[in-house]
Amino acid sequence: MQALKKADAIPATLDQPSALRFWLSVIGIGILTGFSAGLLTRLLEWVQRSLWGGNGTDILDMAQRVTSTRLFLILLAAGILTGIAQVVLRRLSSGNDIDTTAAIWFYAGRLPKLRTLASATLSIVLVGMGVSLGREGAPKQAGSVFANFFSDFTRLSDDQRRLLVACGAGAGMAAAYGVPLGGALFAIEVVRGALALRFILPALLCSSVATATAWTLLPNAATYHIPTWPDSPVNLLFAIFCGLVAGPFAVLYVRLVRWAELHKPSGWQRIVRPILGMALLGLVAIRFPELLGNGRDVSQLLYTGAVPLALAAFLAVLKPAAIILCIGSGVPGGLFTPSLTSGALLGSVLGYLSSFVFHIPAGLCALLGAGAVLSATTQGPISTVVLIMELTGTARSSILPLILAATVATMISRSIEPRSIYDARLTSEQIALRQRQRDRVQVGPELPTD
Repeated sequence: MQALKKADAIPATLDQPSALRFWLSVIGIGILTGFSAGLLTRLLEWVQRSLWGGNGTDILDMAQRVTSTRLFLILLAAGILTGIAQVVLRRLSSGNDIDTTAAIWFYAGRLPKLRTLASATLSIVLVGMGVSLGREGAPKQAGSVFANFFSDFTRLSDDQRRLLVACGAGAGMAAAYGVPLGGALFAIEVVRGALALRFILPALLCSSVATATAWTLLPNAATYHIPTWPDSPVNLLFAIFCGLVAGPFAVLYVRLVRWAELHKPSGWQRIVRPILGMALLGLVAIRFPELLGNGRDVSQLLYTGAVPLALAAFLAVLKPAAIILCIGSGVPGGLFTPSLTSGALLGSVLGYLSSFVFHIPAGLCALLGAGAVLSATTQGPISTVVLIMELTGTARSSILPLILAATVATMISRSIEPRSIYDARLTSEQIALRQRQRDRVQVGPELPTD
């Protein structure tokens, strides 16, 4: 193996070549990503407040109050905006469209900066208009772009750039939701794809700086508020059962995401299909407004056991279908919170159906379902457990069942489907190449010993 130059390696200490440039870049990325996450969140709230009314933070409550005509027209407008924006974005970077995962593994972390930032801003506006995707995609993209900027400015190596792009994406997640540890783990486990020791400190520092910066614009509070559930051996049995079901569910979900990614509109369909798709979503949302937005409001209701079985069963089918519809229509957006909500719906339904055996709280069933599906679809069990703990302030009694559900579901899904929702667009050849690169990353670069 060809030895890697010391100046090109990830600096583990402050006295290594390029260390100062590298660590200053980590801090700079964290600051800019934190501010951008705060500004993007405020933009989301402004769009929701302007179109739906209310305080801009609870789209479900306001969607239930507006007229059916207004609801439909807002979604129709989202489709029209998507169609026009796709044509405009196509002209940026000569049509170059690279997502963060592909950029890290196959393009040394390089992204089309202008197009990526424009797509991030567009996705925030569309989520505010009610499309069934997540808001975390925008700050993740912004963090990746800032990582590219600092890598260019400080002339860092390709290996350092790859790590910083992953750190920027994780910092965006951390800043948007106030989850510094989960964001750091997400960066190295899911985005970079390797829990290597030399990656941990940069990811932790970048996510911490981004989160602290975002707190100047956003409240420091848990995203979800859950009750405290009692300990019980039955909880562990249900966690295993939930993982066994969530694993195959996640495989189907990832494959549907892949199908939607591969069948995004092209040519004149870039304008027509998002209009038709969002019009369809608007019609269905008249009866099921819970489909609108990223699903945070629905998850909160599920964690408190406030969603009846019949509604949860319908939404467990319709929410993933709405996500696939949006992706297949070419609508940009994140998949983290929508996947979390889909898992919570599945867990809630399983809890209701098995209540005669397990007798555990419906809210706990939803939480375990959320953890199991999110872990299996991202193939990141460690980051998922930590993220849910930070998002909810999970009580000690819930941690062990959550770990069990996430572990079982991920083991099953990974045995069947090598892709996660974040690399659904990769070909089989790219997946194999990525795995070989990941194996080398786990071992670590060979350094000269002079």
